[in-house]
Amino acid sequence: MSSLYRQLLLSFTTAVLLICVYHFSFSSTEVIVTQPVRPMVETSYSTPVVVRDSAENTDFTVAVDRTIDAVVHITNTAKNNTQSYSLWDLFYDSPKNYPRIGMGSGVIVSPDGYLITNNHVIEDADQIEVTTNDNRVFAADLIGTDPSSDIAVLKIIGSEPFPYVRFADSDQTRIGEWVLAVGNPFNLNSTVTAGIISAKARDLNPYDASNQSFLQTDAAVNSGNSGGALVNTYGDLIGINTAITSNGMGTFIGYSFAVPSNIARKVYEDIIEYGGVQKALLGVSGNGINNRFSKEYDLDTTEGFYIANVEDGMGAKEAGLQAEDIIIGVDNTKVRSFADMTGYLNSKRPGDKVKVTYLRNGEKRTTVVKLKPNPFVDYFGMRLKDITPNETEVFGVSEGVKIASNRNERLRRRGIGQGILIQSINGKEIRSTEDLLKINESEIYEIEFMNKEQERFRFFFD
Repeated sequence: MSSLYRQLLLSFTTAVLLICVYHFSFSSTEVIVTQPVRPMVETSYSTPVVVRDSAENTDFTVAVDRTIDAVVHITNTAKNNTQSYSLWDLFYDSPKNYPRIGMGSGVIVSPDGYLITNNHVIEDADQIEVTTNDNRVFAADLIGTDPSSDIAVLKIIGSEPFPYVRFADSDQTRIGEWVLAVGNPFNLNSTVTAGIISAKARDLNPYDASNQSFLQTDAAVNSGNSGGALVNTYGDLIGINTAITSNGMGTFIGYSFAVPSNIARKVYEDIIEYGGVQKALLGVSGNGINNRFSKEYDLDTTEGFYIANVEDGMGAKEAGLQAEDIIIGVDNTKVRSFADMTGYLNSKRPGDKVKVTYLRNGEKRTTVVKLKPNPFVDYFGMRLKDITPNETEVFGVSEGVKIASNRNERLRRRGIGQGILIQSINGKEIRSTEDLLKINESEIYEIEFMNKEQERFRFFFD
Protein backbone atom coordinates (compact mmCIF):
# COMPACT_ATOMS: atom_id res chain seq x y z
CA MET A 1 0.00 0.00 0.00
CA SER A 2 2.76 2.39 0.88
CA SER A 3 4.48 1.64 -2.46
CA LEU A 4 1.28 2.46 -4.36
CA TYR A 5 0.90 5.71 -2.38
CA ARG A 6 4.46 6.78 -3.22
CA GLN A 7 3.84 6.15 -6.95
CA LEU A 8 0.66 8.24 -6.89
CA LEU A 9 2.39 11.06 -5.06
CA LEU A 10 5.31 10.98 -7.53
CA SER A 11 2.92 11.10 -10.50
CA PHE A 12 0.99 14.05 -9.05
CA THR A 13 4.17 15.99 -8.30
CA THR A 14 5.50 15.38 -11.83
CA ALA A 15 2.25 16.61 -13.36
CA VAL A 16 2.34 19.81 -11.30
CA LEU A 17 5.94 20.48 -12.33
CA LEU A 18 5.14 19.97 -16.02
CA ILE A 19 2.21 22.41 -15.81
CA CYS A 20 4.39 25.04 -14.17
CA VAL A 21 7.16 24.65 -16.74
CA TYR A 22 4.63 24.99 -19.60
CA HIS A 23 3.02 28.07 -18.08
CA PHE A 24 6.26 29.99 -17.59
CA SER A 25 7.86 28.85 -20.82
CA PHE A 26 5.04 29.20 -23.38
CA SER A 27 2.57 31.77 -22.02
CA SER A 28 3.07 35.61 -22.09
CA THR A 29 2.19 38.08 -19.41
CA GLU A 30 0.26 41.21 -20.52
CA VAL A 31 0.42 44.31 -18.36
CA ILE A 32 -2.33 46.93 -19.06
CA VAL A 33 -1.47 50.54 -18.15
CA THR A 34 -4.25 53.14 -18.27
CA GLN A 35 -3.66 56.88 -18.71
CA PRO A 36 -5.85 59.86 -19.59
CA VAL A 37 -6.21 60.30 -23.37
CA ARG A 38 -7.84 63.38 -24.96
CA PRO A 39 -10.69 62.09 -27.09
CA MET A 40 -10.74 62.75 -30.82
CA VAL A 41 -13.97 63.67 -32.60
CA GLU A 42 -14.75 63.95 -36.28
CA THR A 43 -16.20 67.08 -37.82
CA SER A 44 -18.34 67.06 -40.93
CA TYR A 45 -15.09 67.50 -42.85
CA SER A 46 -13.58 64.36 -41.28
CA THR A 47 -10.83 66.41 -39.68
CA PRO A 48 -9.68 65.17 -36.25
CA VAL A 49 -10.35 67.76 -33.58
CA VAL A 50 -8.82 67.63 -30.11
CA VAL A 51 -11.40 68.29 -27.41
CA ARG A 52 -9.96 70.56 -24.73
CA ASP A 53 -10.10 69.70 -21.07
CA SER A 54 -12.91 71.52 -19.27
CA ALA A 55 -10.31 73.34 -17.17
CA GLU A 56 -8.82 74.86 -20.33
CA ASN A 57 -12.23 75.93 -21.61
CA THR A 58 -13.04 77.85 -18.47
CA ASP A 59 -9.73 79.66 -17.92
CA PHE A 60 -10.57 83.23 -18.89
CA THR A 61 -7.47 84.96 -17.52
CA VAL A 62 -5.88 85.52 -20.94
CA ALA A 63 -9.07 87.10 -22.30
CA VAL A 64 -9.38 89.34 -19.24
CA ASP A 65 -5.73 90.46 -19.46
CA ARG A 66 -6.27 91.47 -23.09
CA THR A 67 -9.52 93.32 -22.42
CA ILE A 68 -9.82 94.88 -19.01
CA ASP A 69 -7.49 97.85 -19.57
CA ALA A 70 -9.31 98.77 -22.81
CA VAL A 71 -12.77 99.00 -21.19
CA VAL A 72 -13.45 102.40 -19.67
CA HIS A 73 -15.94 104.09 -17.36
CA ILE A 74 -17.97 106.89 -18.98
CA THR A 75 -19.59 109.76 -17.09
CA ASN A 76 -22.23 111.80 -18.91
CA THR A 77 -23.04 115.20 -17.43
CA ALA A 78 -26.06 117.10 -18.74
CA LYS A 79 -28.07 120.08 -17.63
CA ASN A 80 -31.20 119.26 -15.68
CA ASN A 81 -33.98 121.54 -16.90
CA THR A 82 -36.54 120.25 -14.43
CA GLN A 83 -37.55 122.58 -11.63
CA SER A 84 -36.42 121.91 -8.07
CA TYR A 85 -38.96 120.43 -5.70
CA SER A 86 -37.36 122.04 -2.64
CA LEU A 87 -39.92 124.06 -0.63
CA TRP A 88 -37.12 126.38 0.44
CA ASP A 89 -36.19 127.09 -3.19
CA LEU A 90 -39.81 127.73 -4.09
CA PHE A 91 -40.25 130.08 -1.12
CA TYR A 92 -37.36 132.22 -2.34
CA ASP A 93 -38.35 131.72 -5.98
CA SER A 94 -34.87 130.41 -6.77
CA PRO A 95 -35.13 126.89 -8.22
CA LYS A 96 -31.75 125.43 -9.11
CA ASN A 97 -30.90 123.36 -12.18
CA TYR A 98 -28.63 120.69 -10.77
CA PRO A 99 -26.62 118.72 -13.34
CA ARG A 100 -27.86 115.25 -14.32
CA ILE A 101 -25.13 112.59 -14.29
CA GLY A 102 -25.31 109.29 -16.13
CA MET A 103 -22.90 106.36 -16.04
CA GLY A 104 -21.91 103.72 -18.53
CA SER A 105 -19.04 101.88 -20.16
CA GLY A 106 -17.04 102.11 -23.36
CA VAL A 107 -14.49 100.10 -25.33
CA ILE A 108 -11.27 101.55 -26.76
CA VAL A 109 -10.86 100.09 -30.26
CA SER A 110 -7.76 101.91 -31.54
CA PRO A 111 -4.42 102.89 -29.96
CA ASP A 112 -5.05 106.56 -30.81
CA GLY A 113 -8.05 106.73 -28.49
CA TYR A 114 -11.20 106.07 -30.51
CA LEU A 115 -13.79 104.22 -28.47
CA ILE A 116 -17.27 102.80 -28.92
CA THR A 117 -20.17 103.03 -26.50
CA ASN A 118 -23.98 103.09 -26.63
CA ASN A 119 -25.79 106.14 -27.92
CA HIS A 120 -28.08 106.07 -24.88
CA VAL A 121 -25.03 106.32 -22.57
CA ILE A 122 -24.01 109.75 -23.93
CA GLU A 123 -27.34 111.04 -25.25
CA ASP A 124 -27.97 114.74 -24.51
CA ALA A 125 -24.58 115.06 -22.80
CA ASP A 126 -23.01 118.47 -22.28
CA GLN A 127 -19.79 116.96 -20.99
CA ILE A 128 -18.34 113.43 -21.32
CA GLU A 129 -15.52 112.10 -19.16
CA VAL A 130 -13.71 108.80 -19.61
CA THR A 131 -11.93 107.04 -16.74
CA THR A 132 -9.50 104.26 -17.65
CA ASN A 133 -8.75 101.18 -15.60
CA ASP A 134 -5.64 102.85 -14.14
CA ASN A 135 -7.80 105.79 -12.91
CA ARG A 136 -6.70 108.34 -15.50
CA VAL A 137 -9.47 110.77 -16.49
CA PHE A 138 -9.89 112.19 -20.00
CA ALA A 139 -12.33 114.63 -21.56
CA ALA A 140 -13.98 112.90 -24.51
CA ASP A 141 -15.14 114.39 -27.79
CA LEU A 142 -18.30 113.01 -29.40
CA ILE A 143 -17.40 112.04 -32.99
CA GLY A 144 -20.79 110.70 -34.09
CA THR A 145 -23.81 108.58 -33.23
CA ASP A 146 -26.23 106.14 -34.84
CA PRO A 147 -29.42 105.95 -32.72
CA SER A 148 -30.88 103.11 -34.81
CA SER A 149 -28.05 100.76 -33.78
CA ASP A 150 -27.53 102.54 -30.42
CA ILE A 151 -23.83 103.05 -31.18
CA ALA A 152 -21.76 106.19 -30.50
CA VAL A 153 -18.11 106.93 -31.21
CA LEU A 154 -15.93 109.03 -28.86
CA LYS A 155 -12.31 110.18 -28.97
CA ILE A 156 -9.83 110.73 -26.17
CA ILE A 157 -6.27 112.05 -26.49
CA GLY A 158 -3.32 110.74 -24.48
CA SER A 159 0.45 111.12 -24.44
CA GLU A 160 1.00 107.45 -25.33
CA PRO A 161 -0.93 104.73 -27.19
CA PHE A 162 -3.95 103.30 -25.42
CA PRO A 163 -4.60 99.59 -24.87
CA TYR A 164 -7.38 98.52 -27.20
CA VAL A 165 -9.56 95.54 -28.08
CA ARG A 166 -9.42 93.90 -31.50
CA PHE A 167 -12.61 93.24 -33.44
CA ALA A 168 -13.66 89.64 -34.03
CA ASP A 169 -16.05 88.39 -36.72
CA SER A 170 -19.36 88.15 -34.86
CA ASP A 171 -20.87 86.10 -37.71
CA GLN A 172 -18.51 83.28 -36.73
CA THR A 173 -19.71 83.11 -33.12
CA ARG A 174 -21.64 80.00 -32.15
CA ILE A 175 -24.49 79.45 -29.74
CA GLY A 176 -23.08 77.84 -26.61
CA GLU A 177 -19.57 79.31 -26.77
CA TRP A 178 -18.11 81.07 -23.73
CA VAL A 179 -18.17 84.87 -23.61
CA LEU A 180 -17.18 87.54 -21.09
CA ALA A 181 -18.96 90.82 -20.35
CA VAL A 182 -16.57 93.56 -19.21
CA GLY A 183 -17.87 96.86 -17.88
CA ASN A 184 -18.75 99.03 -14.89
CA PRO A 185 -22.08 97.87 -13.39
CA PHE A 186 -23.42 99.94 -10.50
CA ASN A 187 -20.35 102.19 -10.76
CA LEU A 188 -18.04 99.26 -9.94
CA ASN A 189 -15.03 99.68 -12.22
CA SER A 190 -13.56 96.82 -14.25
CA THR A 191 -16.07 94.07 -13.54
CA VAL A 192 -15.95 90.81 -15.52
CA THR A 193 -18.78 88.27 -15.76
CA ALA A 194 -18.92 85.05 -17.78
CA GLY A 195 -21.63 83.21 -19.65
CA ILE A 196 -22.42 81.70 -23.03
CA ILE A 197 -24.03 82.95 -26.21
CA SER A 198 -27.68 82.01 -25.71
CA ALA A 199 -29.00 83.06 -29.14
CA LYS A 200 -28.08 85.00 -32.26
CA ALA A 201 -30.03 87.42 -34.47
CA ARG A 202 -32.46 88.25 -31.66
CA ASP A 203 -35.01 90.91 -32.70
CA LEU A 204 -36.42 92.55 -29.56
CA ASN A 205 -39.13 94.56 -31.32
CA PRO A 206 -40.70 93.27 -34.56
CA TYR A 207 -42.33 96.68 -35.12
CA ASP A 208 -39.05 98.59 -34.85
CA ALA A 209 -38.07 100.01 -38.22
CA SER A 210 -34.38 99.69 -37.32
CA ASN A 211 -34.75 95.90 -37.38
CA GLN A 212 -32.01 95.33 -34.85
CA SER A 213 -30.28 91.95 -34.58
CA PHE A 214 -28.69 91.21 -31.18
CA LEU A 215 -26.44 88.58 -29.68
CA GLN A 216 -28.12 87.19 -26.56
CA THR A 217 -26.04 86.02 -23.61
CA ASP A 218 -26.55 84.91 -20.02
CA ALA A 219 -23.41 86.71 -18.82
CA ALA A 220 -24.57 89.02 -16.04
CA VAL A 221 -25.07 92.60 -17.30
CA ASN A 222 -26.53 95.37 -15.14
CA SER A 223 -26.98 99.13 -15.11
CA GLY A 224 -23.63 100.67 -16.00
CA ASN A 225 -22.57 97.80 -18.28
CA SER A 226 -24.14 99.56 -21.28
CA GLY A 227 -21.49 100.27 -23.91
CA GLY A 228 -19.09 97.73 -22.43
CA ALA A 229 -17.38 94.82 -24.17
CA LEU A 230 -18.64 91.33 -24.91
CA VAL A 231 -15.53 89.31 -25.80
CA ASN A 232 -14.67 85.74 -26.69
CA THR A 233 -12.14 83.58 -24.85
CA TYR A 234 -9.33 85.12 -26.90
CA GLY A 235 -10.24 88.59 -25.64
CA ASP A 236 -11.51 89.78 -29.03
CA LEU A 237 -14.60 91.97 -29.32
CA ILE A 238 -17.75 90.20 -30.51
CA GLY A 239 -20.35 92.69 -29.22
CA ILE A 240 -21.22 95.92 -27.42
CA ASN A 241 -23.45 95.25 -24.38
CA THR A 242 -26.63 97.24 -24.85
CA ALA A 243 -29.78 95.95 -23.16
CA ILE A 244 -31.06 93.57 -20.51
CA THR A 245 -34.28 91.74 -19.79
CA SER A 246 -35.32 93.10 -16.41
CA ASN A 247 -37.94 92.51 -13.76
CA GLY A 248 -38.72 96.23 -13.78
CA MET A 249 -36.04 97.11 -11.22
CA GLY A 250 -33.33 97.55 -13.87
CA THR A 251 -31.36 94.50 -12.72
CA PHE A 252 -30.20 91.40 -14.56
CA ILE A 253 -32.50 88.35 -14.47
CA GLY A 254 -30.79 86.01 -16.89
CA TYR A 255 -30.67 87.54 -20.37
CA SER A 256 -28.72 90.42 -21.86
CA PHE A 257 -28.21 91.63 -25.41
CA ALA A 258 -25.27 93.01 -27.38
CA VAL A 259 -24.90 94.74 -30.73
CA PRO A 260 -22.79 92.31 -32.83
CA SER A 261 -19.25 93.52 -33.45
CA ASN A 262 -19.66 93.39 -37.24
CA ILE A 263 -22.45 95.97 -37.00
CA ALA A 264 -20.65 98.07 -34.38
CA ARG A 265 -17.46 98.05 -36.46
CA LYS A 266 -19.29 99.08 -39.63
CA VAL A 267 -21.01 101.97 -37.81
CA TYR A 268 -17.70 103.03 -36.24
CA GLU A 269 -15.85 102.99 -39.56
CA ASP A 270 -18.67 104.84 -41.34
CA ILE A 271 -18.70 107.60 -38.74
CA ILE A 272 -14.92 107.97 -38.89
CA GLU A 273 -14.73 107.93 -42.71
CA TYR A 274 -18.01 109.51 -43.82
CA GLY A 275 -19.28 111.36 -40.78
CA GLY A 276 -22.44 109.26 -40.71
CA VAL A 277 -23.72 105.74 -41.23
CA GLN A 278 -24.03 104.47 -44.80
CA LYS A 279 -27.21 102.39 -44.86
CA ALA A 280 -27.48 99.72 -47.54
CA LEU A 281 -30.69 97.93 -48.50
CA LEU A 282 -31.84 95.11 -50.77
CA GLY A 283 -35.05 96.96 -51.59
CA VAL A 284 -37.65 94.46 -50.39
CA SER A 285 -40.35 94.53 -47.73
CA GLY A 286 -42.31 91.69 -46.22
CA ASN A 287 -42.37 89.37 -43.23
CA GLY A 288 -40.27 86.81 -41.47
CA ILE A 289 -41.92 83.39 -41.75
CA ASN A 290 -43.14 81.39 -38.76
CA ASN A 291 -45.62 78.54 -38.38
CA ARG A 292 -48.69 80.79 -38.25
CA PHE A 293 -47.59 82.84 -41.26
CA SER A 294 -46.74 79.68 -43.18
CA LYS A 295 -50.24 78.26 -42.66
CA GLU A 296 -51.91 81.56 -43.51
CA TYR A 297 -50.08 81.86 -46.84
CA ASP A 298 -49.99 78.09 -47.54
CA LEU A 299 -46.20 77.93 -47.67
CA ASP A 300 -44.00 74.84 -47.61
CA THR A 301 -41.51 76.30 -45.12
CA THR A 302 -41.62 77.84 -41.64
CA GLU A 303 -38.32 79.74 -41.99
CA GLY A 304 -37.09 82.53 -44.23
CA PHE A 305 -38.19 85.99 -45.33
CA TYR A 306 -41.34 86.33 -47.44
CA ILE A 307 -41.16 89.16 -49.98
CA ALA A 308 -44.43 91.10 -50.12
CA ASN A 309 -43.13 94.00 -52.21
CA VAL A 310 -40.06 94.82 -54.28
CA GLU A 311 -39.11 98.50 -54.36
CA ASP A 312 -38.70 100.24 -57.72
CA GLY A 313 -35.19 101.45 -58.45
CA MET A 314 -33.57 99.18 -55.87
CA GLY A 315 -31.11 96.32 -56.33
CA ALA A 316 -33.54 93.50 -55.56
CA LYS A 317 -35.81 94.38 -58.48
CA GLU A 318 -32.87 94.84 -60.82
CA ALA A 319 -31.62 91.36 -59.83
CA GLY A 320 -34.97 89.74 -60.63
CA LEU A 321 -36.44 89.19 -57.17
CA GLN A 322 -40.25 89.22 -57.10
CA ALA A 323 -43.12 89.39 -54.65
CA GLU A 324 -43.86 85.98 -53.06
CA ASP A 325 -40.22 84.87 -53.35
CA ILE A 326 -38.80 83.53 -50.07
CA ILE A 327 -35.25 84.55 -49.16
CA ILE A 328 -33.46 81.72 -47.33
CA GLY A 329 -29.86 82.91 -47.47
CA VAL A 330 -27.61 85.94 -48.01
CA ASP A 331 -24.01 85.04 -48.88
CA ASN A 332 -23.08 82.38 -46.30
CA THR A 333 -25.69 83.49 -43.76
CA LYS A 334 -28.76 81.28 -43.46
CA VAL A 335 -31.93 83.38 -43.22
CA ARG A 336 -34.36 81.85 -40.75
CA SER A 337 -35.94 85.15 -39.73
CA PHE A 338 -36.02 88.83 -40.68
CA ALA A 339 -33.36 89.56 -38.04
CA ASP A 340 -30.95 87.08 -39.66
CA MET A 341 -31.17 89.00 -42.93
CA THR A 342 -31.10 92.55 -41.57
CA GLY A 343 -28.37 91.71 -39.06
CA TYR A 344 -26.09 90.65 -41.91
CA LEU A 345 -27.05 93.52 -44.24
CA ASN A 346 -26.42 96.07 -41.47
CA SER A 347 -22.72 95.23 -41.80
CA LYS A 348 -22.74 96.14 -45.53
CA ARG A 349 -22.46 99.43 -47.43
CA PRO A 350 -24.10 100.83 -50.56
CA GLY A 351 -22.39 99.37 -53.62
CA ASP A 352 -21.61 96.03 -51.97
CA LYS A 353 -22.87 92.94 -53.80
CA VAL A 354 -24.43 89.97 -52.01
CA LYS A 355 -25.55 86.57 -53.22
CA VAL A 356 -29.20 85.98 -52.36
CA THR A 357 -30.58 82.44 -52.19
CA TYR A 358 -34.35 82.24 -52.50
CA LEU A 359 -37.29 79.96 -53.23
CA ARG A 360 -39.71 80.60 -56.08
CA ASN A 361 -42.62 78.17 -56.33
CA GLY A 362 -40.56 75.70 -54.30
CA GLU A 363 -37.54 75.92 -56.64
CA LYS A 364 -34.22 77.02 -55.11
CA ARG A 365 -32.53 79.87 -56.98
CA THR A 366 -29.70 82.36 -56.50
CA THR A 367 -29.04 85.88 -57.74
CA VAL A 368 -26.55 88.67 -57.05
CA VAL A 369 -27.95 91.94 -55.69
CA LYS A 370 -26.11 95.25 -55.62
CA LEU A 371 -27.06 97.08 -52.44
CA LYS A 372 -28.20 100.68 -52.75
CA PRO A 373 -28.41 103.62 -50.31
CA ASN A 374 -31.25 103.74 -47.83
CA PRO A 375 -34.04 105.93 -49.29
CA PHE A 376 -36.05 105.90 -46.06
CA VAL A 377 -36.51 108.49 -43.33
CA ASP A 378 -37.54 107.49 -39.80
CA TYR A 379 -40.08 110.00 -38.50
CA PHE A 380 -42.78 109.96 -35.81
CA GLY A 381 -42.45 106.20 -35.41
CA MET A 382 -42.83 105.60 -39.16
CA ARG A 383 -40.39 104.66 -41.91
CA LEU A 384 -41.15 106.91 -44.88
CA LYS A 385 -39.89 107.39 -48.44
CA ASP A 386 -40.60 109.56 -51.45
CA ILE A 387 -42.97 107.94 -53.92
CA THR A 388 -41.59 106.82 -57.28
CA PRO A 389 -42.77 108.15 -60.68
CA ASN A 390 -44.77 104.92 -61.18
CA GLU A 391 -46.65 105.54 -57.92
CA THR A 392 -47.69 109.08 -58.75
CA GLU A 393 -50.43 107.73 -61.05
CA VAL A 394 -51.75 105.43 -58.30
CA PHE A 395 -52.20 108.29 -55.85
CA GLY A 396 -53.05 110.96 -58.41
CA VAL A 397 -50.31 113.31 -57.23
CA SER A 398 -47.03 114.46 -58.74
CA GLU A 399 -45.01 114.16 -55.50
CA GLY A 400 -45.53 112.68 -52.06
CA VAL A 401 -44.28 110.65 -49.12
CA LYS A 402 -45.58 107.16 -48.37
CA ILE A 403 -45.34 104.87 -45.34
CA ALA A 404 -42.98 101.92 -45.86
CA SER A 405 -43.51 100.56 -42.32
CA ASN A 406 -45.10 101.82 -39.12
CA ARG A 407 -44.21 101.18 -35.50
CA ASN A 408 -46.26 104.10 -34.09
CA GLU A 409 -48.75 102.22 -31.92
CA ARG A 410 -51.39 104.98 -31.96
CA LEU A 411 -51.39 105.09 -35.75
CA ARG A 412 -51.28 101.32 -36.12
CA ARG A 413 -54.39 100.96 -33.94
CA ARG A 414 -56.17 103.35 -36.32
CA GLY A 415 -55.30 101.27 -39.37
CA ILE A 416 -52.42 103.39 -40.64
CA GLY A 417 -49.93 101.08 -42.31
CA GLN A 418 -47.74 100.36 -45.29
CA GLY A 419 -48.51 102.10 -48.59
CA ILE A 420 -50.51 105.05 -47.21
CA LEU A 421 -49.54 108.56 -48.29
CA ILE A 422 -48.93 111.50 -45.92
CA GLN A 423 -50.67 114.56 -47.34
CA SER A 424 -49.97 117.21 -44.71
CA ILE A 425 -48.69 117.76 -41.16
CA ASN A 426 -50.11 120.59 -39.07
CA GLY A 427 -51.80 121.86 -42.25
CA LYS A 428 -48.50 122.08 -44.17
CA GLU A 429 -48.35 120.13 -47.43
CA ILE A 430 -45.80 117.29 -47.49
CA ARG A 431 -44.31 116.72 -50.95
CA SER A 432 -40.99 115.09 -49.99
CA THR A 433 -39.10 113.69 -47.02
CA GLU A 434 -37.21 117.00 -46.85
CA ASP A 435 -40.51 118.70 -45.96
CA LEU A 436 -40.85 116.31 -42.99
CA LEU A 437 -37.56 117.35 -41.44
CA LYS A 438 -38.69 120.97 -41.30
CA ILE A 439 -41.36 120.03 -38.73
CA ASN A 440 -40.32 119.02 -35.23
CA GLU A 441 -41.89 115.69 -34.24
CA SER A 442 -42.71 117.03 -30.77
CA GLU A 443 -44.85 119.79 -32.33
CA ILE A 444 -47.12 117.50 -34.38
CA TYR A 445 -50.83 117.92 -33.61
CA GLU A 446 -52.44 116.95 -36.93
CA ILE A 447 -51.63 114.55 -39.82
CA GLU A 448 -53.66 114.05 -42.99
CA PHE A 449 -53.34 110.72 -44.84
CA MET A 450 -54.53 109.34 -48.19
CA ASN A 451 -54.83 105.71 -49.30
CA LYS A 452 -54.53 104.22 -52.79
CA GLU A 453 -58.27 104.71 -53.32
CA GLN A 454 -57.46 108.41 -52.87
CA GLU A 455 -59.60 108.58 -49.72
CA ARG A 456 -58.37 111.20 -47.24
CA PHE A 457 -58.57 111.05 -43.47
CA ARG A 458 -57.14 113.24 -40.74
CA PHE A 459 -55.99 112.46 -37.20
CA PHE A 460 -55.42 114.89 -34.33
CA PHE A 461 -52.91 114.42 -31.50
CA ASP A 462 -52.75 115.89 -28.03
